[in-house]
Amino acid sequence: MSTDRFDLVPAHFAHEVSGYPAATADGVTGEQWVLDLPDLLTDLLTEWQLEPIGRSLNGSCSVVVPVRLLGSGREAVGVSGEAVLKVTWPHPEAATEHLALAAWNGHGAARLVRADPSRCALLLERLHDRDLMRLPIDDACAVIGDLLSTLRRPAHPRMPLLDDYANRQAVELRAAPPVIPRRYLDQAAALAQELVARPPTEARLLHTDLHYTNVLGAYRAPWLAIDPKPMAGDVAFEVAPALWNRADELGTGSQIRWSLRRRLEIICERAGIDEGRARAWTIVREADNAVDVADDRDAGWARDRISLAVMIIKAMNE
Repeated sequence: MSTDRFDLVPAHFAHEVSGYPAATADGVTGEQWVLDLPDLLTDLLTEWQLEPIGRSLNGSCSVVVPVRLLGSGREAVGVSGEAVLKVTWPHPEAATEHLALAAWNGHGAARLVRADPSRCALLLERLHDRDLMRLPIDDACAVIGDLLSTLRRPAHPRMPLLDDYANRQAVELRAAPPVIPRRYLDQAAALAQELVARPPTEARLLHTDLHYTNVLGAYRAPWLAIDPKPMAGDVAFEVAPALWNRADELGTGSQIRWSLRRRLEIICERAGIDEGRARAWTIVREADNAVDVADDRDAGWARDRISLAVMIIKAMNE
């Protein structure tokens, strides 16, 4: 199979990431990172003795190359020797992914085979392409709740703290422009302070982005989580992404509230999460999301996303 350096990076991914500004104090812009990415991937394939065996995939910040292990590590990925090489644009959410995956050690999440944190490079077991998008929503929420329970671990000492995020939101949301009704921004800021003031008994390692496409079928388990964006703190923070994803299935009118609360109820029951705290964290997160997307280059998408945030906040309040 060809390993031409430009075949490894999808063109649409390179175009999108090229517009990213540097996300860390010592980081590189997306444009510079994309320019260096083909060489970085080629170096990793050589150093880790990997052979590309399929077309590269991508998310919003990372490229994933299906590979076959030619050297060590085959015992961790099964008899096929297949894995995926994931390389991510350097940004804070990616910096500790390897630590979370190592802590889970394949229990409920993709197994980590090898990592080079300095290059934001991970070698992971290869999972199926099948995700939760086609599963009935109640069943999908049950899977997410079960995975959250399986992934529960003591907080890793090097994880970003949820309390720090909440303290920032308490300040930033009050100062934010009224992209959503001011009462919701003020409520979210007050809830952020209140949640920090009334912490859970123990901080946990969190998967903060567990939604329907971040769960994949596997050879060794029905479902495994990927792309954790980990933090340390209150498990009730983990529920919200399953509410704002698959939004086109929420219905209309009064059905929206019922659909959202049904999702929340299933996940919280399966994961042993307090529903009241999950609703409160969802309000904080959706207010943050609304402010974050307000200046997006795609104004139409931003308006739709802000409208969704308002709908979800209303449903969590009613």
